[in-house]
Amino acid sequence: MKNNWLKAWRRLGAVLLLTLLSLPPLLAQTAQAAADTPEMADALRQSGKIYVVVLVILLILGGLLFYLVRLDRKVGRLEQELRDDK
Repeated sequence: MKNNWLKAWRRLGAVLLLTLLSLPPLLAQTAQAAADTPEMADALRQSGKIYVVVLVILLILGGLLFYLVRLDRKVGRLEQELRDDK
């Protein structure tokens, strides 16, 4: 059981590392796009609705992450059961 947690933490660490490594190019593109800011973004920012958009995006990403973690745990349990049956 402890070994499964260690593997899960390693996978999570690898995903986080890849995410952090991919951020600089994304931020560079965002900075370049900020120079050509569309009017819609300005309107959303002025009315305060941009926070609603950001919240919805974060909720969707959080839900996906939660689902993937649950799925990984279930697959890990099934793998453990298969190893124990042999």
